Order: sequence, then C-alpha cells, then structure tokens
Amino acid sequence: MYQKSILITGGAGFIGSNFTIYLVKKYPQYYIINLDKLTYAGDVKNIECIKNYKNHQFIHGDICDESLLQSLFNKYNIKGVVHFAAESHVDNSITNPSIFIKNNIEGTFKLLEAARNFWTKEPFKFKDGYEDSRFHHISTDEVYGTLGDHGLFSESTPYAPNSPYSASKASSDFIVRSYNHTFGINTTISNCSNNYGPNQHLEKLIPAIIRNALDEKVIPIYGDGENIRDWLYVLDHCEAIDLIFHKGRPGETYNIGGNNEKTNLDVAYTICTHLDKIRPKSDGESYSKLINFVEDRPGHDKRYAIDATKIQEELSWKSTENFSTGILKTINWYLEKFK
Repeated sequence: MYQKSILITGGAGFIGSNFTIYLVKKYPQYYIINLDKLTYAGDVKNIECIKNYKNHQFIHGDICDESLLQSLFNKYNIKGVVHFAAESHVDNSITNPSIFIKNNIEGTFKLLEAARNFWTKEPFKFKDGYEDSRFHHISTDEVYGTLGDHGLFSESTPYAPNSPYSASKASSDFIVRSYNHTFGINTTISNCSNNYGPNQHLEKLIPAIIRNALDEKVIPIYGDGENIRDWLYVLDHCEAIDLIFHKGRPGETYNIGGNNEKTNLDVAYTICTHLDKIRPKSDGESYSKLINFVEDRPGHDKRYAIDATKIQEELSWKSTENFSTGILKTINWYLEKFK
C-alpha cells in the first residue's frame, strides 16, 4: 500500500524526466503517475530506466483534456501535483505563440481546476484526508524580464516578460497564485534559471553546441554571444523541487539558481575546449573555429541571474554542481548518447 499518489505532468521531458526518476527512486512509498503528451520535447526513452519500477505509471495524455484529468484524480486518488508540462522554447513561441497560450495557460488552469474539484468541498474547506494536498508549479526566471549588468532576480522582482513564452509562464504563475488566495489550494511556485544536463532536447543551447561540434557543423551563436544566463544543473534543480514540495510554505514562491553566470559565447568555448581534449576534431583544429555569429532573435533578453537566498535560508538547499563539474558530466552524457 502506497502512502500517497502524486501526479507529475511533463514527466517525459527534460527536467520532468530527471525529477520523475529522482522521485520514483527516492520515495518508493509514493505512487507516481507520469502524464505526458509526448510532443517533440517529450520522449519515453528519457524514463526507460524506471519502466520496471512498480511505483511508476506512465500515461500518454494532454493536460488540456479535462475528462482525462478528472479520471486520473479519481482512479489514483491524487494528493499531490508537480506541474512541469509546458511549451518552453522561446524561438518556437515567436513563430507559433498560440500553442504556448493554450498549453501553458489553459493547461495550467484545467489542472488546477481538477485539483480544486477533487480536494475541496468549497473555498478553504478541504475534503477529509486532502488537507495536506499540494500543487507545485514549475516556472522560469524569464518571467522577470531582463537584467542590466548588475543585480539579481528575487521573489519580489516585478514581472516583466518579454516573449510569448515568458508571458505565458507569467500568466500561469498568476493563475496558480490566485488559486491559493481565492480557493485556499496549497500551492507553491518555483522560478528557476537555465537548466542543463541529461535528457535536454537538442534544440537547446548546450546540447546543440555539442551535437554541431561532433558533427563538425557550424555552431550558431545569437548576436555577439554576450547574453548572460545563470546555469543550474538539472539534478540540483530536482533536489530543490523536492524540498519545496515537501517543506515549502504554502502560497510561497522560491527562486532556484545555480550561481553560475556565463555568456553564451563562454559556454560555447568551454564546451569546445573540453571536446578538443576528450574527442579531438578530425583535422586537429579546435572545435571553436566552428563558432559563427548569427542574427539575434527578436526580444532576446540580455541577462538573467537568480538570487536563491530564500530557498537556501528557509529550506537549506544549495547547488552541488558548479558549471565546471556539471558541464563535464553533461558533455560525457551526450558523448554516450551520440555514439
């Protein structure tokens, strides 16, 4: 008999798959229902290593499907939700914003409604046994907009999204917040910096650099390459989510950052330098010669950086990997993948 059932949405995607594997292995007393639509960014191969675990059930489905959500809550007696499912690539949000509005905003709303209807009798009055049920929402630092040369995003930073993607995530954050204040749903939100590590889709910066380098193709870098991101190793992120889900204060938001600010150009050169040593280019030249600057994308935010003081002080979280150790683990993982 399991202690409780937890629904993870988007659990076959990059961060979601890493977290699902982490949770399934760490908490055998939980029954994990993993709901994923399996769009281009989701892949059941990402969760292959837990396919035989008895406390994990994968379900192919859409968070916008109200009847499916209702049936899952009823069948599995869901008492916790960790919500990853989202369209997340900024470039795609520029070319096709409508799908971001539907999945990120409407999908989050329908998931919250399913939880509210299953857990509560009326606002702030829970059904017996559901008083501690929690809805944790995964968001991004991009909702805060862009930073200048100095300063950090904190939980009190005003929202100022600059892309359809970040606007859709900001909207979903506000909906989650409203369900805590209006209906009393036990919600938490985390806004994280750029993740990297195993299972990331090849469209993203770090895996794209690795893949293009190994294929000896041009490595495209937007603009002048001086856009800065704070890089967070995905397993450090998983540990932070675990702490927030279990110990975070209801209704609170927690920022999660790696304290690893790097320009995109620095990231590219670092990867090329490692590959030069681990798997030298066929002609003996450095992979860095493949780097090529391309036209910048519209609305490209200059700098993101997270102040993670709140989660560090309240929940005693700290990142284990710095960029030097994390990027080497990531490169080695992709070298195995691309064999």
